[in-house]
Amino acid sequence: MLEEFCNSTFWNSSFLDSSEADLPLCFEQTVLVWIPLGFLWLLAPWQLLHVYRTKIKRSSITKLYLAKQVLVGFLLILAAIELVLVLTEDSGEATVPAIRYTNPSLYLGTWLLVLLIQYSRRWCIQKDSWFLSLFWILSILCGSFQFQTLIRTLLKDSNSNLAYSCLFFIGYALQILVLILSAFSEKDASSNNPSFTASFLSSITFSWYDSIVMKGYKQPLTLEDVWDVDEQITTKALVSKFEKYMVEELQKARKTLQKQQQRNTQGKSGERLHDLNKNQSQSQDILVLEEVKKKKKKSGTTEKFPKSWLVKSLFKTFYVILLKSFLLKLVFDLLTFLNPQLLKLLISFANDPDMYVWTGYFYSVLFFVVALIQSLCLQSYFQMCFMLGVNVRTTIMASIYKKALTLSNQARKQYTIGETVNLMSVDAQKLMDVTNFIHLLWSNVLQIALSIYFLWAELGPSILAGVGVMILLIPVNGLLASKSRAIQVKNMKNKDKRLKIMNEILSGIKILKYFAWEPSFKNQVHELRKKELKNLLTFGQMQSVMVFLLYLTPVLVSVITFSVYTLVDSNNVLDAEKAFTSITLFNILRFPLSMLPMVISSLLQASVSRERLEKYLGGDDLDTSAIRRDSSSDKAVQFSEASFTWDRDSEATIRDVNLDIMPGQLVAVVGTVGSGKSSLMSAMLGEMEDVHGHITIKGTIAYVPQQSWIQNGTIKDNILFGSELDEKRYQQVLEACALLPDLEVLPGGDLAEIGEKGINLSGGQKQRISLARATYQNSDIYVLDDPLSAVDAHVGRHIFNKVLGPNGLLKGKTRLLVTHSIHFLPQVDEIVVLGNGTILEKGSYNTLLAKKGLFAKILKTFTKQTGPEGEATVNEDSEEDDDCGLMPSVEEIPEEVASLTMKRENSLHRTLSRSSRSRSRHQKSLRNSLKTRNVNTLKEEEEPVKGQKLIKKEFIQTGKVKFSIYLKYLRAIGWYLIFLIIFAYVINSVAYIGSNLWLSAWTNDSKAFNGTNYPASQRDMRIGVYGVLGLAQGVFVLMANLLSAHGSTHASNILHRQLLNNILQAPMSFFDTTPTGRIVNRFAGDISTVDDTLPQSLRSWILCFLGIISTLVMICTATPVFIIVIIPLSIIYVSIQIFYVATSRQLKRLDSVTRSPIYSHFSETVSGLSVIRAFEHQQRFLKHNEVGIDTNQKCVFSWIVSNRWLAVRLELIGNLIVFFSSLMMVIYKATLSGDTVGFVLSNALNITQTLNWLVRMTSEIETNIVAVERINEYIKVENEAPWVTDKRPPPGWPSKGEIRFNNYQVRYRPELDLVLRGITCDIRSMEKIGVVGRTGAGKSSLTNGLFRILEAAGGQIIIDGVDIASIGLHDLREKLTIIPQDPILFSGSLRMNLDPFNHYSDEEIWKALELAHLKTFVAGLQLGLSHEVAEAGDNLSIGQRQLLCLARALLRKSKILIMDEATAAVDLETDHLIQMTIQKEFSHCTTITIAHRLHTIMDSDKIIVLDNGKIVEYGSPQELLRNSGPFYLMAKEAGIENVNSTSF
Repeated sequence: MLEEFCNSTFWNSSFLDSSEADLPLCFEQTVLVWIPLGFLWLLAPWQLLHVYRTKIKRSSITKLYLAKQVLVGFLLILAAIELVLVLTEDSGEATVPAIRYTNPSLYLGTWLLVLLIQYSRRWCIQKDSWFLSLFWILSILCGSFQFQTLIRTLLKDSNSNLAYSCLFFIGYALQILVLILSAFSEKDASSNNPSFTASFLSSITFSWYDSIVMKGYKQPLTLEDVWDVDEQITTKALVSKFEKYMVEELQKARKTLQKQQQRNTQGKSGERLHDLNKNQSQSQDILVLEEVKKKKKKSGTTEKFPKSWLVKSLFKTFYVILLKSFLLKLVFDLLTFLNPQLLKLLISFANDPDMYVWTGYFYSVLFFVVALIQSLCLQSYFQMCFMLGVNVRTTIMASIYKKALTLSNQARKQYTIGETVNLMSVDAQKLMDVTNFIHLLWSNVLQIALSIYFLWAELGPSILAGVGVMILLIPVNGLLASKSRAIQVKNMKNKDKRLKIMNEILSGIKILKYFAWEPSFKNQVHELRKKELKNLLTFGQMQSVMVFLLYLTPVLVSVITFSVYTLVDSNNVLDAEKAFTSITLFNILRFPLSMLPMVISSLLQASVSRERLEKYLGGDDLDTSAIRRDSSSDKAVQFSEASFTWDRDSEATIRDVNLDIMPGQLVAVVGTVGSGKSSLMSAMLGEMEDVHGHITIKGTIAYVPQQSWIQNGTIKDNILFGSELDEKRYQQVLEACALLPDLEVLPGGDLAEIGEKGINLSGGQKQRISLARATYQNSDIYVLDDPLSAVDAHVGRHIFNKVLGPNGLLKGKTRLLVTHSIHFLPQVDEIVVLGNGTILEKGSYNTLLAKKGLFAKILKTFTKQTGPEGEATVNEDSEEDDDCGLMPSVEEIPEEVASLTMKRENSLHRTLSRSSRSRSRHQKSLRNSLKTRNVNTLKEEEEPVKGQKLIKKEFIQTGKVKFSIYLKYLRAIGWYLIFLIIFAYVINSVAYIGSNLWLSAWTNDSKAFNGTNYPASQRDMRIGVYGVLGLAQGVFVLMANLLSAHGSTHASNILHRQLLNNILQAPMSFFDTTPTGRIVNRFAGDISTVDDTLPQSLRSWILCFLGIISTLVMICTATPVFIIVIIPLSIIYVSIQIFYVATSRQLKRLDSVTRSPIYSHFSETVSGLSVIRAFEHQQRFLKHNEVGIDTNQKCVFSWIVSNRWLAVRLELIGNLIVFFSSLMMVIYKATLSGDTVGFVLSNALNITQTLNWLVRMTSEIETNIVAVERINEYIKVENEAPWVTDKRPPPGWPSKGEIRFNNYQVRYRPELDLVLRGITCDIRSMEKIGVVGRTGAGKSSLTNGLFRILEAAGGQIIIDGVDIASIGLHDLREKLTIIPQDPILFSGSLRMNLDPFNHYSDEEIWKALELAHLKTFVAGLQLGLSHEVAEAGDNLSIGQRQLLCLARALLRKSKILIMDEATAAVDLETDHLIQMTIQKEFSHCTTITIAHRLHTIMDSDKIIVLDNGKIVEYGSPQELLRNSGPFYLMAKEAGIENVNSTSF
């Protein structure tokens, strides 16, 4: 039929059976024309419908659009011309075949359709339609056959059908032009993100990403350079989509849970009846046992929660992506198995001299096309999977955050803050990792099945031997893996211990320096590190054996299979086709076999995470139904028969409360500790579970919690709390809450940055900021939970008068005040006395007093205790004295620490007690610069004040890592080892090349002998040598790996030792300006990178590099011409890599910088939930979280794309290598045999993956070597003076203890002013000196100067004739003794805390303890001296800690004692003991006491009064009291008239 249609032959296979093969013209004009047209016409309606549905605003006309339309218009004209030509020709007598009419008419319709489609795309963001691009590609490919046929006919006969041919050529050229144009992307005004507007070709090759890569190469990328994510995958969109399905699935899951529980209870009730009829006189203990069982059962049943709904809802949310990626992966897997078949065809082509050359070219092109499609499929598949992973992580993180805001207290109790943050960081990450590889589950099985099927076809049953070996090695590997995991767990414990000691060393570094104890602690750390490195070495050796097995597997498998194959039957001869096809198949098989166990184990890990997430997300929400909002009520708050509980299982905390509070009243709630005052407030806020009754509330609520909650940010942000700034009100609030004096002291005023949990504020400051926040929000009802507990008495009075009281800022508002301060009670409207959760009395102050009830009783006892003024006197200075060291801002906690050591960090912040930060931080320079009362005049644009950011920003390296860093690491390994390692790897590569060459020689035998006369000796030799070469590969890899394990452990040891030694010798100022967390991170994150990841990346890199080199060498030995191809390809390869690494590195950094704020914001939210809920700010916090996650998501997204961008380009290079090597095989067919072809191509096919790996490894090494760089940065920190110098002090120095200050000056850091400005005084032997002065006068600087914690800026200190600056630090510090202000202890035994070097005998230690009044306490402990002290001494009371510090001093018996008087409120008794002991035991010493309370130094011989760094008075107390100078005034303030009025 078709024959008549075109009036010529349609198909004849003889056309192909010649060296000049061609297709019949009729076939080319019918089938090959109709394929692309059919494709277009089938898909066009769908496309147009889709555009119609999703259309947006029409965009303007661009040059590109016009050009495309014009070109298609030309095509339309061509088709019309052709039709006209045919019609005019038709007048002749010869009939024109039908095809000449139909094709132009079809084309006319088609081009009109194309014009329409291109026009319709004006309404889309993506102007280029994917199926038009595909249509052009198809059309050009199919047209190419007709193109060459027409050229051939024209060459034979120049004027046959000339007009038709010309029209065809012009049309063909136009189509190519349109295709080229459609490769360009059109920008769209509505979106600046090029990924939306990218054309089809640009998006499958990721070319739209070029601009970012270029930018990243020129300069480091910033967040602004990274494009925002697509609307559909913003956090908000994802969560709303997910929640729809989550609600459905959760309800189903809950129903099934209820059904199960009903079934269980029915079963149980039956049992119970049966039990009762049994003998009822059971003995007591059996009943007890029953109770225990019931308890156990009960704790078991609480674990019931709705299960297995999470995966379903995630699947429903993301099923489209899953299906798309499924199809892509399927195509890829099937195409993978085309490669060995094509290889087989090429080998047979090389072996058969009679085959036509064009078949060879055809196979080469096919090779390339298959590889290209494979690459594009694989990359799109990866892109989708990783995107899916990120989306899943985003969804989970945002859902957890949302859940946290509504979770009931009952459910929240089960999680610590650290655990909740872990859900977000660790578990969400686990799910993300699994979704990346979810398709590998079925794909691996499919690949294994197909490989075995094709192998069977090649070699028959003998492959079972090879596959058996592979399967046998899986459990061996599994065993090794579990062993090495056990070692890692052990090592984690060692690491934790080491980090714990490091934390303590760093937080107590001042004590170590005062006592010259660094060497002892250094040795402790070194001991732990030794154990750690020993484990590390064992781990490295295990890894080496695993790699050895992995390496041996393919070699062993091929050796065994080929041996079995040739030995089973003498007719089986190994020829090139069989051998190399099998090797390619074995290579394919290797991947799924090694991946499957990994996928399964990550699935198991994820299923644990899934359960934890299901439990959390499926938990109950807060039930606030008992809180009724009623705007028409006449009472502000009304409790009606309200009973509330914290825990459903325990009894009610608030019982049957009836209470009416009128609008505008000030109601005080009082009661003993634990009487339910705070619970009453929480019940009002809806934080508790309702038992019965309800609470009616009119208006909005503001809440001040007892434990103030401060966010990380400026003080201003904390007070405004998301409201608009009203300058006047803001200033009023600051003044009323007594914050102005604090703002003067804080660097930067109200723009001072507060660390997390308000770490750099004192308790009182936090409380006042919290109060200011509530006051600033203009609410109706104020719930104030003991806001005056942490502030000093005079500040409390100020706040009550200015804020809470009858004339305060809040007058006219309803205020509920929980308080312990009795002296405010006369001014309140009503007093409610609580006891045990119920209201005992209520009424005004006078009514309650007159009643002579409980309240009056409480009052009486209180007034007796507190003396005449009605309030306990508090050290006025105590609160202001808290210093202002700013903690690191959030972005400094890098990701490793953020997730793993959240818990550790928290305890670390607690131990960062005041001592570790110096007192001088907010001194004159700041005082002077902030003298103005109105801090707000500090405009934001001005230079930030010196010290506003105390912490130096962490130095982030940008750009390439210097070569010297690599050298440093290699030097640490040792050049000798490096040489050996590289030598072993090189020999391994040689063996690899050798075994390949040997195999090709072996397969060459099949030509010389056919099966019957193949000599056995020859066969055995072939097998033997092949096996030996294979074994050699494995052995040398093993050797190299073992050596490198030794080398890297050695390097880790050296780097850690240098780092530790140097950090311990750093001056105190370094620790003041560097947050502990950052130093610890060098010891945690960076050292572990150097231990674990860096050596592995280096090993993989060497292996990959040598693998590629050996492949290229093999190809070049077969066809030397190939070198010409390699040179340009390698130049392209290296340049791509250079571009990529710069961008990728920066994106990785941005990812970690944007990730930590999400976690810290989350942990902040969790700790401040009640405040957020009370102010009803949930939406604002949700929004903040969404923005944070989106910022992080765009960085991750960009990083994923950068990897795909790279992979597509590298795979193209790999594919080109395969293509060119196959071309060479065809061109040089005459000189090559089949075995060479097989051996070259089977290796070339492997190269693509290796090239990819090499770049991965290069960028990984770049990322990891940064750890060495960061460690190196701290190895180079300036040191303090040497510990011991050549000039030693005379033995027995100081014998007298005379101290002379000679015009002594000192400053804290070079850029700050002097703190002591020229102090001159003589202190004689055995004198007792007191030093007094206001805060910041330089008292502590005096001690620091004596110990040379601060080096002199001028002048000198001379002790017994020796200038202290001339001797070593340890010589000096060991001879002085200090009793420090804060008693810092270290975890370890009591003995270690007193005498870390074991200098003293037990008797001496007991003697010191006796004198320090601790003997009875220590003797009473179970372990005595080896009693373990907890971290920071938490298991001892403050008094005991202070006494231990005294015992330390008593042990040292030095001639000079310095006492920094404890501000930590030691009870009077302890204080008295300490004073007595010092007077008695240190009578023969020179004593300098730095006093905060004057009583303690009134019996000194002399008193130094310091002010502003100078001595203003110096003399005996009596003299100073006579002159009415500064000392006299201070004494008067403290109520001391003469020397004797110092009785306690």
